[in-house]
Amino acid sequence: MMQYETLQVTIADHVAEVALNRPEKANCLTETSFRELEAAFQALDDAPEVRVIILSGNGKHFCAGIDLELLLSINAKVDDSCDGRKREKLRKLVLALQAPMNAVEACRKPVLAAIHGGCIGGGLDLAAACDMRYCTTDAYFTIKEIDLGMVADLGSLQRLPKLISPGLVNELAYTGRNVGGEEAAKIGLANAAYATRDEMLASVRAIAQTIASKSPLSIRGTKEVLLYARDHSVTDSLQQMALWNAAMILSEDLAAAGMAAMRKGTAVFRD
Repeated sequence: MMQYETLQVTIADHVAEVALNRPEKANCLTETSFRELEAAFQALDDAPEVRVIILSGNGKHFCAGIDLELLLSINAKVDDSCDGRKREKLRKLVLALQAPMNAVEACRKPVLAAIHGGCIGGGLDLAAACDMRYCTTDAYFTIKEIDLGMVADLGSLQRLPKLISPGLVNELAYTGRNVGGEEAAKIGLANAAYATRDEMLASVRAIAQTIASKSPLSIRGTKEVLLYARDHSVTDSLQQMALWNAAMILSEDLAAAGMAAMRKGTAVFRD
């Protein structure tokens, strides 16, 4: 794995742990952070030894959103005497900032977010792109962009309505209020809330190990099928499912799992 300025990445026992690593800045996302997040998740997608990923934040907070310096530099980055070209540059910049969130979602390996402290603005965009979210009871989630005079543009408004009640998403987007950890678990934004960060990480790591013990081919296929079903009709999704299994079901993993079941043992799968 590459070395990163803003991330800490470790791999052990088929589980990759990616930690946002700007604790002195509450893990605010800089231009470097965005670039490194996209690169890291693309690399982990390609790493055969990695079967599942845990995303967390070092320090007191998961992520406090986009670094203010990056926001304040936007005008300079897109400056042009031609208004049309300026707007074209701005659109390209927004798409570039969306790309890391898309890379997390597109990564073929399940991504489990372990959230403590603040999950604010861009941090919530990042968490929403993960497959599962777990949090501490003192965590809080907020669509902060509304208080900055802007529309959240990195994925929260698109992904959250697929996770929780659209009416509740509307409330959060319009008010910018905080959702605490216990409420997050109650409304389905988080799978579970834990009393401490250590307790949360222990549980998330245990879940990750369970996922890592399954057929990697089947886990990757399940993620792709679930994402497709989220965005398509049942009829279209069943057609896609039939095509997927026609292509992938006759695998070494199926044979290994069948043999293990007959012997009442545990299957061991290749990466």
